[in-house]
Amino acid sequence: MTATEARPVGDAAIEAVRRHDAKAAGHATGSRRRLRLAAVAGIVTLGVVVSAVTAERPWLILLVAALVLAVGLTLREPAAVPVVAVPALIVINRVGGEAGGLSVSDLVLFIALWPALLLGARPFSTPLRSLLWGSAVYQALVLFTVVANPYAANATEWFHSWLLVAGALLVGWAAGAAGHGRLALGLYVAAAAVVAVVTCATWLLAAAAGRFDPVYLDQPLMMHKNYLGCVLAFAALIVYARPSWLRWNDAWCMALLGLFVAAVLASQSRQAMIGLALAVAVVSLRPDPARRRSKVVLVVVLAVAVVVVALVRDQIDSGDQHNSANQRLTWFGQSLAIWEQYPVFGAGLRWWYTDRFPERFQPPNAEFEVLSSAGVVGLVGFGILVLVSLVVLWRVDPRFGTLAFAIVLMRFTQGQFDLFWVAAQVSIPFAVAGVCLGAQAHAGAHPPGRHALPIDARLEAAR
Repeated sequence: MTATEARPVGDAAIEAVRRHDAKAAGHATGSRRRLRLAAVAGIVTLGVVVSAVTAERPWLILLVAALVLAVGLTLREPAAVPVVAVPALIVINRVGGEAGGLSVSDLVLFIALWPALLLGARPFSTPLRSLLWGSAVYQALVLFTVVANPYAANATEWFHSWLLVAGALLVGWAAGAAGHGRLALGLYVAAAAVVAVVTCATWLLAAAAGRFDPVYLDQPLMMHKNYLGCVLAFAALIVYARPSWLRWNDAWCMALLGLFVAAVLASQSRQAMIGLALAVAVVSLRPDPARRRSKVVLVVVLAVAVVVVALVRDQIDSGDQHNSANQRLTWFGQSLAIWEQYPVFGAGLRWWYTDRFPERFQPPNAEFEVLSSAGVVGLVGFGILVLVSLVVLWRVDPRFGTLAFAIVLMRFTQGQFDLFWVAAQVSIPFAVAGVCLGAQAHAGAHPPGRHALPIDARLEAAR
């Protein structure tokens, strides 16, 4: 074939290619138009749905806005949501109705768990892995009661308890390991200071009117006296311990400690006082290579313990079967009676929400609650959780481990005198422990002065 014969064939081919390109461009333009139409329709539909739903449930618009804000913060800083979540854990207002709704604290923890899981620092430190294994063993043994007592509240509470321990540890770890442990704990102390000021002001106003009762906060905080006492005791311990890596001003911490102690006293929560006294004693007595502490505080601790014991003894001896001490003894006996019906696997988590028993109370003691809910098997799991948590945290470097150990010990102590598995009162101490472990990992990965070295020296050290 000559070049003259081939030219028409080449022109036809070029024309065919042009027609194909024009057809493809038309298809692409059509696709983009359909995509734009679909996007507009989707946005309009979403707007209509959100408007319709928020008309019935206004809180939902706040939730959507919070989710959008969380996504934006995460794109900027992966640990932003876990850091903000630590102080937000203190808010226990209900979302979605008082009866079946979720607390803000639990919702925040659930949202913060995902960036902590997906974007948090890796690998986990050995102490964190041990704590997660301790939580996993407890969950595995409690799973028997979930299978043996099939109802919704049982399964829900099983996940809830995992979230309060392991979920809180992961959220705290994400904040601390990213180098934001100081900010996370500072925000928690600031939030607690606001609550403490409101508590003291409420008590002073009541005292001016001649009433010296325990403080219960109404809207917008909605906090019971025992909840107030416990979460403010956590803050008091943080500013008292103030590990050296926080680099906080001593004078400010002492002023805040006075505020928090005054608020705890105003709440008149005895379990909070006992837990704080024990935790302060541990921090005071344990040697800290970075700080020397006065032992004078032990005199105050001893005085608080004597007063609380005397008050409890007076209540028991009074013969009043309806005061808090004697009522607890009655509930302990009723809890044992329920456990005797389900000795091995228990009656199920949150059995007091079912119709199987005339009693409708949550046992005011950690062991009685676990024994009646998950039986002997669950109690063994709870004992393992307590033992692993305390032993592991005690072995951590005191600069990071003392606060973590003391605050978890405080929570287990509080749980001997009142409800244990209660939203923020469990998640806050484990989140603080996670922050401490994360801060230790961050300090190990970023030793002081390392960044002052030339880049070649840093690369050599990294090898």
